[in-house]
Amino acid sequence: MAHLARTEPVLRRRAAYGALGFAAFSVFWTTAAFLLSRSPYHYSQTVIGLFGLIGAAGALCAIWAGRLSDSGLTRVGTGGFAAAILASFGLLELGGHSLAALIAGIVILDVGVQGLHVLNQSTIFTLGEETRSRINGIYITVYFLGGAAGSAASAWLYDMAGWSAVCTLGACIGVAALLLWLTEQ
Repeated sequence: MAHLARTEPVLRRRAAYGALGFAAFSVFWTTAAFLLSRSPYHYSQTVIGLFGLIGAAGALCAIWAGRLSDSGLTRVGTGGFAAAILASFGLLELGGHSLAALIAGIVILDVGVQGLHVLNQSTIFTLGEETRSRINGIYITVYFLGGAAGSAASAWLYDMAGWSAVCTLGACIGVAALLLWLTEQ
């Protein structure tokens, strides 16, 4: 696996996209309950749990992302989904006081993260059928490391500086994904 990670630049790039996407996802979902349980919302645990259903909208974009990949539009789609991640955190910031903005931000974040993940996997699975499980192992390991880092950083940041700081962190992750995309050839 170490040899594959060293010799497959596409795998490294796609794993980086995956880590950034899952980090952004975790930044929001780790701290969403903190926001929703306090002013202005004061929602119960049951209502907060229902917000996860809003995120299911992201799963609906998987077919669309797959079609982008099949059409040779992976690069364009990658930029679009990275931009969606960035844009979502502007809405999520407004969601600190606006339920409509919060819901829109959740949908856009989940579409961006899920779409990027589908494009990542469709790309890495073309690298070699005989190495597919090892390639996926590398990708998923890096993906989850990104998610863990996003969770840890956002929980700490929320405690130290609040919702706006969490949204700034998420936006910075979106910027990093866009910068990575801009360096593609």
